Amino acid sequence: MNIKASISATKKHFEESFASGDFYNRQTQDAEHLENILRFIKIKDNMKILDLGCGSGYLSFPIAENHPGCQVIGLDIVSNAIDVNRKIAEEKGLDDLSFVSYDGIDFPFDDGHFDLIVSRYALHHFPDIEHSIREVSRVLAANGQFCISDPCPNDCDIDRFVDDYMRLKKDGHIKFYTKAEWIDICQKCGLRFSEGFESKIRFPKKKDTAWGYEEVLKKHDKAVISSYDLAETDTELYITEKVNNLIFVKADTI
Repeated sequence: MNIKASISATKKHFEESFASGDFYNRQTQDAEHLENILRFIKIKDNMKILDLGCGSGYLSFPIAENHPGCQVIGLDIVSNAIDVNRKIAEEKGLDDLSFVSYDGIDFPFDDGHFDLIVSRYALHHFPDIEHSIREVSRVLAANGQFCISDPCPNDCDIDRFVDDYMRLKKDGHIKFYTKAEWIDICQKCGLRFSEGFESKIRFPKKKDTAWGYEEVLKKHDKAVISSYDLAETDTELYITEKVNNLIFVKADTI
């Protein structure tokens, strides 16, 4: 895999998606899930918090608004969204909220800088996931927490229909990971699983971006496809995906 090419393609897609606004919001926004995540991460006063793959700031803004005094940084490859977020933060007077763009590979922060790192619906786009999780561990303080919220394949989906389906839209989707896979990846980087819960997302996709959809359906078992509650309208496709919401803790020593 050409990692830089993958990052570039993802950046281009999301610049277009964020600019279009409404449909992207329909795909990713969920007020109930947001509230569950905000309760789950148990923020304390004066924490330094990183929102990894922050996008339009869906997590960054409520964290900063609800926890004045915490230093919150949103990090993303999509510089256009970062510029917009900065203007909104300034307009809202959120002095402890900032946004940083990066190359999608190495995090531009010192070792042990953050008490908490959160990432929602982003990590399946990261082409070198083990390097990225090593970077998470590097910039996380000892006993700091890392919260992953990302869709996962159904238990029956051994051949990964869901990944083939998500790749129909050329937005840099790499892979959805199971809970066991996350535990294995994070453990290698000195991050211990602490707790988690499952949620769901009903994900819409425009048919005119789903090139090769019929071929994907032919390739996979009908029972597996049915497990995602696939539905079609004249213009859109819908599947229901499970979401892993997991917290890992960085060990005192690695």
